Amino acid sequence: MLAKNKDKLFYGLDVGSTTVKVAVLDADLEVIYQDRTRTHGRPLEATMDLFGRLKGGLEPHKGARLAVTGTGGKLLSQVLGGHFINEIIAHTEAATREFPTARALLDMGGQDTKLVILSQDSEGRSQVEDFNLNTLCAAGTGAFLDQQAARLGLSIEEFSTLALKSRSPASLAGRCTVFAKSDMIHLQQAAVPDCDIVAGLCLALARNIKATIARGKKILPPMVFQGGVAENAGVRMALVKIFKIPEEQLFIPRHFRTMGAIGAILNSLRMGTLRPDFKGLGALEDFLRKRPVKVRRLAPLVSSRSEGPTTDTHDAGGPVSGSARDILLGIDVGSISTKMVAIDPAGNIRAHYYGKTAGSPLKALKKGLQVLRESLGMSYNVLAVGTTGSGRYLAGDFVGADTAVNEITAQARAAVELDPDVDTIFEIGGQDSKYIRIRNGTVIDFMMNRACAAGTGSFLEEQAGRLGIKLSDFGRLALSAKVPVKMGERCTVFMESDLVHYLQQGVEVADLVAGLCYGIVYNYLNKVVEDRPVGNKIFYQGATALNHGVVAAFETVLGKAVTVPTRCDLTGALGAALIARERSKGTSRFRGFESAQAPYEVRSFECKACPNQCSISRVSVEGRRPLFYGGRCERYEVANRERKKATLPDLVGERQRRLFSYCIQDPEEAWQQPKGAIGIPFALVMQEWLPLIATFLKGLGFGPVISGPTTKSIIRKGIETMVTEPCFPVKIAHGHVLSLLEMGIERVFLPSFIDF
Repeated sequence: MLAKNKDKLFYGLDVGSTTVKVAVLDADLEVIYQDRTRTHGRPLEATMDLFGRLKGGLEPHKGARLAVTGTGGKLLSQVLGGHFINEIIAHTEAATREFPTARALLDMGGQDTKLVILSQDSEGRSQVEDFNLNTLCAAGTGAFLDQQAARLGLSIEEFSTLALKSRSPASLAGRCTVFAKSDMIHLQQAAVPDCDIVAGLCLALARNIKATIARGKKILPPMVFQGGVAENAGVRMALVKIFKIPEEQLFIPRHFRTMGAIGAILNSLRMGTLRPDFKGLGALEDFLRKRPVKVRRLAPLVSSRSEGPTTDTHDAGGPVSGSARDILLGIDVGSISTKMVAIDPAGNIRAHYYGKTAGSPLKALKKGLQVLRESLGMSYNVLAVGTTGSGRYLAGDFVGADTAVNEITAQARAAVELDPDVDTIFEIGGQDSKYIRIRNGTVIDFMMNRACAAGTGSFLEEQAGRLGIKLSDFGRLALSAKVPVKMGERCTVFMESDLVHYLQQGVEVADLVAGLCYGIVYNYLNKVVEDRPVGNKIFYQGATALNHGVVAAFETVLGKAVTVPTRCDLTGALGAALIARERSKGTSRFRGFESAQAPYEVRSFECKACPNQCSISRVSVEGRRPLFYGGRCERYEVANRERKKATLPDLVGERQRRLFSYCIQDPEEAWQQPKGAIGIPFALVMQEWLPLIATFLKGLGFGPVISGPTTKSIIRKGIETMVTEPCFPVKIAHGHVLSLLEMGIERVFLPSFIDF
């Protein structure tokens, strides 16, 4: 659009964590141009690019009026000239101008989420009554959705529409991206449909916002929803459901992506602070050229190997030819990748497959089996099949495996086969990291990562994408670094923040890559190995061992040589095959390569047998009995293994019935007691002390009423009500108290826990 009078144009700039947005308003304060671009950790360079794309007479000149907001806006306003506006004020100004009746504002960007509660002053103008921001956790932001969409192999647009197709959304953790990833991976391994997982992620995101940002505050409609995430139809649906807002009262602004930039202009004009102070882009160019670099440095990485890993895995390679050959299959269905090997009775690998699981373990299985079949040829005799990995049971039932073993056992078995003297195993996969200690060929200790993805392969993948480099170039760049940067030993979110900070200062990409290699090693040693001993014969297994930069970082930090098997990415599958060989009874349950290609259908439903209300996946395979996955118990899974129905008594249920028998079940009867009803929350110490407390209260003339067993509803009530961040059991206790209050029982017995 050609601007007739550039002196009457107003420029707004919103410098966020992941994107920079620009808006141009004319003299009538109408938006005549808007644009945005990803920062990729370089917000200053992104701003240069964004201004450089302005055409048609919209280019800002020296003396133009510029208003700036956003997390990176303060620095830019000082460099470029212009008035800086706090982002809460900027977003509120734009939202209330378009929707004067709004009572709440939710702005969701890449790494920042803002909730503003609004009220009207005596003159009917909207004003900020309260507000809250997300912490350094990215769980309630657009980055959370971007990460999960990428993990599912979906564009963010596909992610948005897929959520609306779900009829039974899955239950996932939304408090932390790592927990959500773990839940999502388990659901994928259980063959839960993608639409249910996507809808569950959107609901988890909304619940997280209500629990950690709203923190018990009453949110009244209408609510304005803006920021880049406002385009996501799945999140809109989730907000309507979780915040109980009528769909027509969730307002989406016309320019929802650039509301910060627009609001910065509007507020500056209203306050009279928008002046012709723009210094021109030359000022930014000079700053980029002269800015100082302040970073902590580490020693350069030096690899002890020239090319490739160092230890043979008996990989014979090539197809099996000639007459019928005996083989054993090993299948490792992991969170990120699916691995398969076919070995001969001597342990030599005759064929192998490595591919992405991509959230569809059954599809990955079918593809892997097809590749193995083509590699092996038509003459084969499968003696036994072993499975491992987080999807071992699903894979085992689908292909007809003879044994399923955990990852620790499989990795250890493969390492001992390759070198009987191995005493320590480092195994780093896409989602899980493992430490294994071996003595005389037997596992004597092990540890896995708990709730941090900073020391895993997925972390490296995400950071490579952020830096705009290929994962295959990661090791080469790391070894070329002259002065690696010390990144810190913290979670992925904090390390990403460090990465952005250093990129802003112009640090070389190679030095950052080497710093990330150091970071993954320090995280692994401090959070997985901890104070456990590290021997002298160290095996490094898993696909990340192909990264020479990480291997070099291990050797530099430990001061010891680290051995990497030639097929380090296949050791889990190799171990499963070797164990299957040892446990073979002569006849395999393997259904054959052709049978494994049978079509299947996946549907999910919610089990109502207990308060857990697990989401169960039913896999219907043509010509076979249906398979069930996803439960915390084996109520449905036992059918997969054709076991007889258990006849043992439900001792847990019997204990709970006896505990509850000390209370009065009917609240009406409790009110008839001399001193009326009193509630007892079934949480914390009450799970043990209930008989004593209930008997004591009855003796005083009260009618004790129990809140009941913990349910999903009670958990959510407690989490969404808390204004602080105590431990999970305390949050649940609050949910039980709220449940009693909703029953009309306003007196609740809360003993002093110290006295007990």
